[in-house]
Amino acid sequence: MKRYWFLAAFGFVVLAFAAVWLGALNQDEGWYLYAARLVSEGKTPYRDFFYTQAPVMPVVYAAFASVWNSFGILGARVLTMAIGALGIAFFCALAARLVAPGRRAPAAIAVFLLLGSNLYHLYYLAIPKTYALASLFVAIGFFLLSFARLPSFRGAVFAFASGLALALACGTRISLGAILAVVGFGLLLSIRTWGRSFVWFGLGGALGLAVIYGFFLCDPAARAGLVAAQSYHAARGGFDPVFTIGSVSRLVRWYLPVFVLFGLGFAHRREAGGGTDALLVARLAFASFLAVFAVQMFAPFPYEDYQVPVMGLLAVFAVVLFFGRPASVPSCGLLLALGLAWAASFGSPLLEKWTTNGQDRFWTVKKDRCELAQLRDVARAIEEEDPNGDMLLTQDLYLAIETGRKVPEGLEMGPFSMLSDGEWRRLLSSAPCRIAALSGYSFAIDPPRCDEVPVERQIEYWSLLKKDYDLVLKEDAFGQNATTLLVLKRKNANQ
Repeated sequence: MKRYWFLAAFGFVVLAFAAVWLGALNQDEGWYLYAARLVSEGKTPYRDFFYTQAPVMPVVYAAFASVWNSFGILGARVLTMAIGALGIAFFCALAARLVAPGRRAPAAIAVFLLLGSNLYHLYYLAIPKTYALASLFVAIGFFLLSFARLPSFRGAVFAFASGLALALACGTRISLGAILAVVGFGLLLSIRTWGRSFVWFGLGGALGLAVIYGFFLCDPAARAGLVAAQSYHAARGGFDPVFTIGSVSRLVRWYLPVFVLFGLGFAHRREAGGGTDALLVARLAFASFLAVFAVQMFAPFPYEDYQVPVMGLLAVFAVVLFFGRPASVPSCGLLLALGLAWAASFGSPLLEKWTTNGQDRFWTVKKDRCELAQLRDVARAIEEEDPNGDMLLTQDLYLAIETGRKVPEGLEMGPFSMLSDGEWRRLLSSAPCRIAALSGYSFAIDPPRCDEVPVERQIEYWSLLKKDYDLVLKEDAFGQNATTLLVLKRKNANQ
């Protein structure tokens, strides 16, 4: 087994480095970190600034604000990857708990290969969104659940702690609340064998939700902001079956090794030897994956990365099924998992996407720097133009994080900030910052529906800026989806 652990660790280190350093910039990582910075400064989500997600991530990350204040997006990505890696470790431990004693090490290694050698999975565990933290809480919740059948008071404690951990997952991504319902109902149906575990689990979940959301619900201003955040999501509306089918197709492509092992295990399914208690936990894990998958597929635009926090559950269930196959040989199974994982990741189209900007007819357009390095270079150029500045007019909030600057009030959500036409005009006419950094995302998205702002209005906004700002830097193919970034300096900035 040692050589498989070594190969799994080698694959993780190489692919994690690629995800952290080469991984494409994502607009979301800027405003998530900016929200956490505001919390670290004593501000409250929903009440003091608009925030569309559940509150746990900015509260947790606020404790680590010094990391990206000192090291920028790179520091935040390393921190987030560490959280994600811890979640993978708990999924590995869960798999080991759910199989026969002689197959625990192979099961743990297989899960580590399926998740820790999956470039797509590692990328979304690296960028500071909710996925790494939510995945960790989900993994901890099910790992604790696997001990809930211990005799006497110990089992009750584990059931209670499991409910609490899964409530924290729901407090990180609201859609994960479906797991609480699935597990609670499953434990209720198993009352004959699991006794009052569902009661303790329910108490843990209820207490967790009360602590997480209670404050915001009791504060009228915060409650209004929380309701507005959910209305924001609902307002996008619509349903595009083509987009939904495409999302499922891409999910299967990114996690093909997991689905292959799941298919092989399901074709020859048999209890994996961990006992009836382990079988229930494995089935609850799979049912929870299906529930969250279904909930997120009903979103107006169900991006496949929404499923990242629960893919560990599917990986665990696939491994439990696979290593329960009649006459299955653990070493052969590990070799298959290793081959599939490495073939999928080292041949991933992400590597090409991160190093090129498409193709110009016959010629591949290579990036001269990775996007993170480019971000850092632009941040240094802004600092040279405005030494020790504290404000930046931008909707690309990863630039605000990288430069250590604040943005004008109302822009805390970056390109998804909700300003009316009048508010935009007043903001731009006031020229509030010495430096403005504006990419193709600036003024382009009209939230909450996220339609494109009419081009005529966008031109008017740029005309307002032109009155007070001069162009000092043009950066082509910058940031998410390689738009043009213009860095502008206020005309009277040196006076």
